Amino acid sequence: MEKVNIQRKGTGPLIVLLHGWGQNMQMMQFIQDAFADQYTVLNLDLPGFGESEEPSTAWSCDDYAHFIHEIVQGIQKEPVILIAHSFGARIAFRYALHYPIKQMVLTGAAGIRKKRTLLYYCKVYSYKLCKKLSLPIQAGSSDYRQASSRMREIMVKAVNEDITKELANINVETLLVWGEEDNQTPLWMGKKMEQMMKNATLVVLEKDDHFAYFHQSHRFIKIIQYFLRRD
Repeated sequence: MEKVNIQRKGTGPLIVLLHGWGQNMQMMQFIQDAFADQYTVLNLDLPGFGESEEPSTAWSCDDYAHFIHEIVQGIQKEPVILIAHSFGARIAFRYALHYPIKQMVLTGAAGIRKKRTLLYYCKVYSYKLCKKLSLPIQAGSSDYRQASSRMREIMVKAVNEDITKELANINVETLLVWGEEDNQTPLWMGKKMEQMMKNATLVVLEKDDHFAYFHQSHRFIKIIQYFLRRD
């Protein structure tokens, strides 16, 4: 198993925190601190991020989910609560399709492939032309350019996965929290997830972006507390 940087706090039912792409456990630290008085909260740098080792091969989101489950099984056998942001939500979706989960909280959840626009095809054409003419190329997002070759492979796999057709098979009670002005995982994705999942509720944080959960951390914690206590 890859060496992974994990921080465990508290006692009680298990919550696992899954951060977004290019992030680390620090982005989820406030959630761990807020719930460690009532839960065992597991916060980690996902493999390839923070202080955790990169996977030995180009993992899929399924591979990440299986890895998380191995860790969970070493702590408790009961279904866990997952709280995930962006790329972490991709992993949470895959986990939910394979293993029992008590509840999920997903914010700015990635998993639905974006519609390809004319601008996308213009960029692809420009990239191919520059490559043919041996001109300098600056391709991909900043996340892609900053990643190692292994993590680039993982990123390409992740962005090409689409959870849409499998959303109806996810039955776990799920809270979707979205920034109204999210331009990385636009709000229409959250609305589609709420519509297609059997047991999902969408909450929108007004005038905020992909990191609304972090910017409005106090409000986000209050929303989660209410959601978990309904059980």
